[in-house]
Amino acid sequence: MSKKLRFWLIFLIFLNGYISLSFELIVLRQLAFWVGSSAVITSIIMGTFLGFMSLGYFLGSSEKIPNKKIKTILSASFIIIATFACLAASFPLVSGYFNWLLDHGVFSSVIQTFIFSFVLLSIGPFLFGFNTTLLSRYLHKYNTNYTGNIMAWDTIGSVVGSLLTTLLLMPFVGVNNTVSLIVLLAVLAAIITHPKWWVMVFGAVIIIPTVIINSDYVQRNRYGILVNNALSTISVDEWFDGSRILFMNQLPMSIMDDNGNTAMYAQAINTMFINTLPNDVPQNILVLGAGGFSVGLHDTFNSYTYVDVEPTLKDISEKYFLKYELTPNKKFVVQDASQFLKNTPDKYKIIVLDVFSNSYQIPEGLITAEFMERLKSHVDADGVLIVNVIQSWTFKDKWSQVFDNTFRVVFGNNYTRYVPSMPNPWYGDDVTNVLYVWFNSERTDRIYTINRTPVVYDRYVDVLRVR
Repeated sequence: MSKKLRFWLIFLIFLNGYISLSFELIVLRQLAFWVGSSAVITSIIMGTFLGFMSLGYFLGSSEKIPNKKIKTILSASFIIIATFACLAASFPLVSGYFNWLLDHGVFSSVIQTFIFSFVLLSIGPFLFGFNTTLLSRYLHKYNTNYTGNIMAWDTIGSVVGSLLTTLLLMPFVGVNNTVSLIVLLAVLAAIITHPKWWVMVFGAVIIIPTVIINSDYVQRNRYGILVNNALSTISVDEWFDGSRILFMNQLPMSIMDDNGNTAMYAQAINTMFINTLPNDVPQNILVLGAGGFSVGLHDTFNSYTYVDVEPTLKDISEKYFLKYELTPNKKFVVQDASQFLKNTPDKYKIIVLDVFSNSYQIPEGLITAEFMERLKSHVDADGVLIVNVIQSWTFKDKWSQVFDNTFRVVFGNNYTRYVPSMPNPWYGDDVTNVLYVWFNSERTDRIYTINRTPVVYDRYVDVLRVR
């Protein structure tokens, strides 16, 4: 075997590993905005990926595949991989898939992920394993001692794909352009394997629509996407009446019209808790999950700290959503909410938790009793904690029930639930924004019984306090 042939074979093995890990990571990122990133969802995607890859390893060793056909089969395989990379990783196509499922009544994230995985994540991983085996056979044809090198270069490609995709390409080049790059590399591998005219034609047929769909121009002008990086897909829709909606990961995070009115739950927070604060001394207010900075929208007196993991959120909001710069009393911190609370010693008069990972879900780490205890420790005496969740306000599902149990165990009895929109409790879908409000004030565990009912004294004290 010549050095040139050995180099190209090893390069193809490296490229196969690189493309496979990059493809998997981008799919995980794109799907997280629709189905979340829980262990269950991740296990379905990774299990499907590894399962079909193993099947590819197995079938690639079949003696029925003649060695003289390996180059043609490999080239066709890389072309098919490029096709499925475009279909399964391009954000507009992924969005269309999930919208179609929702329109047809498929609401379970687990079922959505299973369907997506078996339809779009079976062929690509199968061919990754299949290609590795075929390339290995080609190398073993000349040298049977290359097993270790093959495994090493495939793993090196996977490592480079993992690090380069997550640390550099998605954050700085953009997820959309990273998808185009993966498709381009798969087509390049097909051409290297079998440089025939039909390979180049099929490659062009795949590359051209992929680049168009994932171009910054189409993403912005056709789909309104302003940011598409490793963390977020952000867009702002402006309606004919002047109202604007800020979308992050397909979730409407903030709404505003020309009169400064915002979403009902944010309006409720502003009206009931922020606008009623005493104006003698500025109070410290913490907002975890900045959204469009609509909490405290017109307040220029109190001191705000907005915390969010998306670094572009402030600039995008000021330019396209708010259309003005934040006032000096408002500070933006780019950090994970849990890490921020872990590292800060400060307490706050009002803390608002308004963080979502996809259309309905709060990140799993932020709904645990342990995180709630951390939140609780940062609420000032006589302060208020407000948690915005999207749930069945009549507790028709387990998530709504268990979250309520968790909140009640941590915060006791000094809390209430407020439902701004009040959907019909008897008919239809009652999933809506629900505000959990906890008051960090003195509490008692006494109850009234038929033997002891000193209600007149309790009420008398309360009336004196109000006056």
